Amino acid sequence: MSPERLAYMANQIGKFFAHRPHDVAVAATEEHLRKFWDPRMRRQIVEGLERGEATLDPLVREAVARLRAPAA
Repeated sequence: MSPERLAYMANQIGKFFAHRPHDVAVAATEEHLRKFWDPRMRRQIVEGLERGEATLDPLVREAVARLRAPAA
């Protein structure tokens, strides 16, 4: 899947949780990505963020950055 498509999808998820307090929204977005995205999709979005290819909203950028670490 293209980095642009993954970024669009991740940003949509972030928008769904954006009404919550910031830390809760970041955690909920991260949790959704961990639970419902295929590992390949998660790897691609993290790689896209690292290469600067993924245009992510700030909240989503934080959630994706947290995907680098194993789930607690």
